[in-house]
Amino acid sequence: MRFTSGRWSATGLVPNKHAARIGGKLEAARAFMRKRRYGHQAGESGRNHVMANIVQFENVGLRYGTESDSGPDAGPETLSDLSFTLRSGAFYFLTGASGAGKTSLLKLLYLAQRPTRGVIRLFGEDAVVLSRDRLPGFRRRIGVVFQDFRLVPHLSTWDNIALPLRVAGMPEVDIEQPVREMLAWVGLGDRADARPATLSGGEQQRVAIARAVIARPEILVADEPTGNVDPDMAERLLHLFESLNKLGTTVVVATHDFHLLGRIPGAQMMRLDRGRLLDPTGSLRYPPTRPE
Repeated sequence: MRFTSGRWSATGLVPNKHAARIGGKLEAARAFMRKRRYGHQAGESGRNHVMANIVQFENVGLRYGTESDSGPDAGPETLSDLSFTLRSGAFYFLTGASGAGKTSLLKLLYLAQRPTRGVIRLFGEDAVVLSRDRLPGFRRRIGVVFQDFRLVPHLSTWDNIALPLRVAGMPEVDIEQPVREMLAWVGLGDRADARPATLSGGEQQRVAIARAVIARPEILVADEPTGNVDPDMAERLLHLFESLNKLGTTVVVATHDFHLLGRIPGAQMMRLDRGRLLDPTGSLRYPPTRPE
């Protein structure tokens, strides 16, 4: 897959005659979601493109099942003393052994979980103290690809992909073209009417990716997106993330597939070990190497 003139070019997944139109055709969805977030007068500056650090963690800790990190009955922290920043428009791999805390860290990023302690800043604001009525607006700025896909089983491929736009209130007449272009982008134009149960693991993962990015999120978070597909499909999925990143989206991919880590030029790596970043300053390195 290549990136050409500010648009997706999904070589190997969709026909070239479709690829040239995909990025531009999603601008209606992008403009609609921008209005939902910032109001009708908001322009591109409202999306914080000039923000150097789109995410900042300061001494963050997470302990499940308690509101406090102290007390004699408090269990061990799942995540401890996390301090790092993510730059706007960068690509990150999050690695670590099973149980290291990768999924927990991603939950903090996409606001499914509040930390037990510390400060998390998203888009320049303290996310820890966000009021309940402001959470949906922030979450719409973050796309999530779940490890278990989480597709709605009774909905078709088309309707699963369209779901974020419908939830946001986009008029149905404006939804058709973005969904059609997303289907082309992930190479599932002939599976639009299929239910999740009839799709392969790779197809379900591509539906999940299309659903996560159709509204052009500022941050894309993917939890082990290649864990249920063969190596060839893993490469193709990674190229989808790369093409989105080249359009300006900050991408964070949690993965066990160390052979993929060198596939994205300029990608950076964060390594978790038993709930802690191995480099506590949050500085990252490239090219990554397989841990000992």
